Amino acid sequence: MKVLNAAKSRSALRTSALVAVQLLVLMLFGLVLLKLLGWAWPVVWPLTVALLLTTLTWPPTAFLRKHGWPPALAATLVTLVFLLVAVGIIVGIVVPVASQGPALADGVTGGINKLREWASGPPLNIGDDQVTSAFNTAVDKIQASIGSIVNYTVTGVGAVVNGLVTVVLALFLMFFFLKDGPRFLPWLGRQLPGRLAVDVPEIAARSWRTLGSFVLSQAFVGLLDAVFIGLGLWIVGVPLVLPLAVLTFITAFVPIVGALFAGLVAVLIALVFEGPVDALIVLLIILAVQQLEGNVFQPMIQSRGLGLHAAVVLLAVTLGGSVAGIVGSLLAVPVAALIAVSWNYLREQLTDPAPPAGEPPAEEPPVKVDEAPAGA
Repeated sequence: MKVLNAAKSRSALRTSALVAVQLLVLMLFGLVLLKLLGWAWPVVWPLTVALLLTTLTWPPTAFLRKHGWPPALAATLVTLVFLLVAVGIIVGIVVPVASQGPALADGVTGGINKLREWASGPPLNIGDDQVTSAFNTAVDKIQASIGSIVNYTVTGVGAVVNGLVTVVLALFLMFFFLKDGPRFLPWLGRQLPGRLAVDVPEIAARSWRTLGSFVLSQAFVGLLDAVFIGLGLWIVGVPLVLPLAVLTFITAFVPIVGALFAGLVAVLIALVFEGPVDALIVLLIILAVQQLEGNVFQPMIQSRGLGLHAAVVLLAVTLGGSVAGIVGSLLAVPVAALIAVSWNYLREQLTDPAPPAGEPPAEEPPVKVDEAPAGA
C-alpha cells in the first residue's frame, strides 16, 4: 500500500510540475507579447483607434454601398461627415467653456473662499496665518520644482503632437478600412496555410461583429445618458449643459468608470455655481439615470451584449487603467470581449459534436484482450 501511495504521489508531482512549466511558458509568452506590443505601440494604437471608428462609421457606408455607391465615394463621404461631426462636437465643448470661463473662475474662487470660511470655524478652527503659511509653502515647492514643470510641459506638448499624428493616421486608416474592408478576410484566408486559413478569418469575423456591437450599443446608451442628464441639468439651471452632456456621451465608451467621472464633473460644476442643494439634486438625477441605464437601457439595447459578467467588466477596466491609464480603461472591455470570442471558438473546435437527435451516442468498441495460451 505504501509503495502504491508513493507511486501516486510521484505521478501527481510530475503532473503538477508539468502543468507549472506549461504555465510558466504561457506567462513568458504573454510577457514577450506585451513587450512586442509596447515596441509596436506607435502603429498599434492608431490601428486600434481606426478599427473602433470604422465600427462606428461602417453602417452608413454599408448602406451607401448597398444602394449602388462606389466604395471609394461612399468611404469619402462618410469620412468627411464624420470629420464635420467631430469638429462640431469640439466646437460645442470649447466655445461654451470659453464664453463662461470668467464665470467659472469666479465660481471656483467663491467656492475656495467658502471652504476657507468653513475651515476657519469649528471644529477645525484653522486660522488665516496657517492658511497663508501653507500657501507660501506650496509656492516655495512650486518654485523649487520649476525645472520639472518645464519638463512636464515639454512632455505634454510632445504628447499633443503625437496625439494629432495618431488622429490623422487613424482617419486615413479608417478611410481605407471603409473602402477595402470586405476584401480583407478573403485575402487573409489566402495567405494562411492549412487549418489557419479557416480558423483565423472566422475568429476575425466574430471579433469584428462583437466589436461593432460594443461600439454601437455604447454609443446609443451614451446618447441616451447625455440626453437625460443634460435635460436634468438644464431644468436645475446648471451652466455648461452642452459640454457636460457631450462629456457624458464620450465617457460612456469607458464602462462604469466613465459614468462616474462624468457624474463627478457635473456635480462639481453644480456645487461651484449653484450651491450644495442643487449639487445634491444633480447627484440624484445622475444616480437615477445610471440606474435606468443599467436596468433598462443596456438590457434592451445590448440584449446579451458581450457575454461578459459585470464583475469581469469592472475588473477589466480596473486592470486596464492600472496598466495603461485612460487608454487601458478604454480598451479593456473590447479586449476582454475579443479574448472571450477566441476562447469560445477554441472550445467549440475542441468539443466533440453532439449526436443527431434521436440517435444514441456511439459506443466505443470493446477492447480485445488476448487470451493466455493453454497451460500458461
